Amino acid sequence: MTRYRVWHRTAYTYSDAVQDSIGQFHLRPRDLPWQTVAQAEVTVDPVPGDVSPRTDWFGNSSTYFHVTDPHEALTIEAASEVTVAVPEYDAEALAQPWELARPLRHPDLPGAVEATEYALESARAAHDEAAYAYGADSLTPGRPIGEAATDLMQRIFRDFDYDKTATTVTSTVADAMTKRAGVCQDFAHVALACLRSHGLAARYVSGYLATQPPPGKERVFGADASHAWLAVWLPGTDQWLAIDPTNNQWANDRYVTVAWGRDYGDVSPVTGIIFTEAKTSTLRVQVDVAPLD
Repeated sequence: MTRYRVWHRTAYTYSDAVQDSIGQFHLRPRDLPWQTVAQAEVTVDPVPGDVSPRTDWFGNSSTYFHVTDPHEALTIEAASEVTVAVPEYDAEALAQPWELARPLRHPDLPGAVEATEYALESARAAHDEAAYAYGADSLTPGRPIGEAATDLMQRIFRDFDYDKTATTVTSTVADAMTKRAGVCQDFAHVALACLRSHGLAARYVSGYLATQPPPGKERVFGADASHAWLAVWLPGTDQWLAIDPTNNQWANDRYVTVAWGRDYGDVSPVTGIIFTEAKTSTLRVQVDVAPLD
């Protein structure tokens, strides 16, 4: 088990006063069988006139806020202390044929009802024809679900280039499939489309990955980033195999889970709208995931 201090700061500045900022954030990590949250605090500056924390449909901590005082800057800062263990999976569940991981085909299996919404097409993980064909190469008849999901993860890692300039936050699965490039968000959406288009249940996961500095270098505070991966339902169980196509590995004790949903649109760290006559704005995001042990 590994203990971390997670710090996430999102700072906006505007060229003119903003009259109203209405937003929502997913910044508090989840309590899970393999993850314990000792403390989690989020502050918004200026202080909102209304703050409404809740648990959303997917079980995530989600907070609505409304800043009503005029402001030319807005900062949202989150700090958490989290202990993470390596998730454990049932070997028999991993060995089941992938065809059983389709809850719409096998609604009587335990966990199928809860998994169904993650087998459906979503806005940012559309059932692209190219993704369907790409996924078919991993989903061969009768192949164990753990092996098939891992093979898909490895192929995306091998075939796609990590390129921050290749896509934007609004890019589609089709864009990433065409360019064979993108970032972690794109790779997660591609994998989701590959799996869901064949009927499997898989969910988008948002959080952080603790990174290590190059040999001989010191950690640079605030140089980390949010991360995205996915988890595939293991049929007949409440277990989900978490895989990371960006780094070609199963999620382990270096992964801090914040939220999950159908795709990025359900769990974006910060989202919202503003009312202003400002012509320009800037955004700066800093993240730090520091081991405490």
